[in-house]
Amino acid sequence: MKKLTLIVTITAGLLLTSCKKQSLQTYLVESQEKAEFVSLDLPSSVIQLSTANASEEDKKAYESIKKINLVALPYNKAKEGQYESEKNTLKEIFKSSDYKKLMNFKNDGKRAVIYYKGETDAIDEIIVFGYGEDAGVGIARLLGDNMNPNAILKMMKNNKVDVSDVNFKGFTQLLDQADVKSSK
Repeated sequence: MKKLTLIVTITAGLLLTSCKKQSLQTYLVESQEKAEFVSLDLPSSVIQLSTANASEEDKKAYESIKKINLVALPYNKAKEGQYESEKNTLKEIFKSSDYKKLMNFKNDGKRAVIYYKGETDAIDEIIVFGYGEDAGVGIARLLGDNMNPNAILKMMKNNKVDVSDVNFKGFTQLLDQADVKSSK
């Protein structure tokens, strides 16, 4: 009887843990530990807003952003299976009812989807999930308190933040340094 109870307990435990869906937080932590991934945790101060001339509304939108997490797997033809696996894992995570789709982008074989978590006027996370065979697969996650996407977009417009005109030289240097560290 004890053996039967033990077998039933183990089987039930295996079924419960195998059915549990992976969270985005778990995915990010596990990916940061893998050598082939590039990851960065950045404070909100990376988004440099000149608060001297900013309106109170812009300051409030800026201060609602606390941290930015970036995790990416650069595309490698030799590891195409891993690229597909990571992309599919992330798609499954975002099927959760916790994440609401905000918008989609598609350009030259690259796709990006913006999700959010929280209420539309008080968002706690904004997530950009992107992938493309030439680029790889990655996540950018903005964490904050009561973020308002409309206010953030307005702040960017008021401060003439043009994403197409952003100088990514600093980020490229950080990624190169991360790549050098991971190859040691």
